[in-house]
Order: sequence, then C-alpha cells, then structure tokens
Amino acid sequence: MQELIRQLLAQLGEDPAREGLLDTPKRVEKALKFLTSGYTADVDTVLNNALFTVDYNEMVIVKDIDFYSLCEHHLLPFFGRCHIAYIPKGKVIGLSKIPRLVEVFARRLQIQERMTSQIADTIREKIQPLGVGVVIEATHLCMAMRGVEKQNSYAITSAMLGGFQHDARTRTEFLELIRRPELNSRGSQCQPTHPASSA
Repeated sequence: MQELIRQLLAQLGEDPAREGLLDTPKRVEKALKFLTSGYTADVDTVLNNALFTVDYNEMVIVKDIDFYSLCEHHLLPFFGRCHIAYIPKGKVIGLSKIPRLVEVFARRLQIQERMTSQIADTIREKIQPLGVGVVIEATHLCMAMRGVEKQNSYAITSAMLGGFQHDARTRTEFLELIRRPELNSRGSQCQPTHPASSA
C-alpha cells in the first residue's frame, strides 16, 4: 500500500522523496486501515453477548452518536450523527454496544443510505425487536470541498422497520424526540418513552 501511495503522490505532481512526504505513505496506510477497520470487525464479537432478557416494551433511543466514514465514490469523509430507536420484545442490548455497532458500518467505504439500512437490519436480526428506527444526519465533503461546493448542506436518511414503519404515531414520536431541544445535550442518551402497545 505504501508503494501505491508513493506512486499516487508522484502522479499528483509531487516528489515522494522530499522531506515532508517521506513518511506520508506510512501515515496514510495506517490512517486508511483504521478508517476501514469495519471490514474486519465481527458484529457478534462487538455485541459480545450483551443481550439481556427484560420485561420492558417501551421505546429505547440512543441519539447523537457521532461517526466518521469515507464516501465510496470519492474516498472523501462524510460525518455526522446517528439516532437509533428500537422497541424491545423480551430482550434489550447493552447501550454501549449501539455506538460500537455504528462504528462497524461507518468504518468502511460507504454511502449514507446503505449504512442507515445496515444498522437497522443488524439490530432487527440480532434482537428481533417490535420495531427499529435509524436516522442519520451527515455532512459530505465531496459536496462541500468539490463539485457543487455547498458547505452548509447535509443529508438525512432514515430506515424504519416493524412498528416504526407501520405505525405513524410510533414513527412520529421517535422523530420528535430526537429533535426535542432538552435532549440536544452532547453525547448519546437513552430515553424511555410511552409504552409501545400502539406499535
């Protein structure tokens, strides 16, 4: 990989042998391996059996999960926040595992739409809840730094499964809660809400 990066630098018109670029191939290789570490991550290992049987059927929300990913079209970063909700059906997942799950899919070459669906599908597969909702808001540097050069634009994608897809009240409650001002403090939060009997 380092040799490929040296060749790339030369193709860009640079001198890979100059002092400031001597260690660049090594640094870029290390950075790219970190930013794409999701390819070697195993979801079951990440979750580490952190599934717990509980008598709880209200909505659980973990919001404002920061993430960074690379756009597969230009290898430029896109980054933002992910909000996840699910309605348990006998099992809940350890709260710290949800941001780790986001990292698994963010640290790959991605498009935002696919990443949103992958997170939702994985939660549905692993804990089989009554419903799953995922919303991602992200800024894409391929739009801000090049192309249309719109620095203030951002994209919002969502995946709604089960009760979130079929029940408008459940879906609306989730969308309202992730935008409620008093929930906009920094960091991820778990927010129990009304019983999910309507889901």
